[in-house]
Amino acid sequence: MNVSKKKHKHVIHINNVSNYLKLTISVLVMLMVVTSCKSDASNNSETALDMYQCPMQCEGDKTYDEAGSCPVCNMDLKQVETASKDIETDEISEESIFNLTSEWHTEEGNKIQLEDLKGKTLVMVMIYTSCKAACPRLVADMRHIEAQIPVENIKNVQFALISIDPNTDTPERLKAFAIENAMDGEQWTFLQGTESGVREFANVLSVKYKEISPIDFSHSNIISVFNPAGELKHQQEGLGVDNKETIEAILQLTQY
Repeated sequence: MNVSKKKHKHVIHINNVSNYLKLTISVLVMLMVVTSCKSDASNNSETALDMYQCPMQCEGDKTYDEAGSCPVCNMDLKQVETASKDIETDEISEESIFNLTSEWHTEEGNKIQLEDLKGKTLVMVMIYTSCKAACPRLVADMRHIEAQIPVENIKNVQFALISIDPNTDTPERLKAFAIENAMDGEQWTFLQGTESGVREFANVLSVKYKEISPIDFSHSNIISVFNPAGELKHQQEGLGVDNKETIEAILQLTQY
């Protein structure tokens, strides 16, 4: 009788182990299938990224399998960013200008922080409205760059002009300046900050400026391009320079 019980217990133990092994094997098989699917998806994603397109979209949405030049405008083809690119999150990287907490007033009188501009490619320049030398040329460069961006891309771009003379450039003055220079569309924003906020932002952009008189400043001439996460991607320095690389940088960031 005791031997029978022991045999019975032994059989139950073996069955339990067998069932456990079957369950373990089933789980491992499922994990292998899932991993394989993820690997295939990853490979397909990488393959999808190997497409190139003219940054000016001379041929519409036409793409190429390898790098080269556009047969229409001869500009270098740029790799197309597809839906497989990194998904944007609410997290802000250490390199983002959205970490700055200074407050600004727009030409419309609205109070914002730089983080409120998140989500669009930013093209930014620092000027002051009473400038008679360099600033008008910087404004002309900004308008020229804006004019070269296709309509389908412009909705993903915000052009921002930040005053280095916040005491003079009130929201009302900035608004009048925007209208005077035909920069009053939704894609244009003018910002007035505090002296400390402006100085902090200038340091981030490596823009140097110095007050020479109450209405005159010497300053760097830099146009900066940021991705929608507020990270610096390109800078153009100088007056009347070739805007080709700046335009290409903007188009690359707005192809989504």
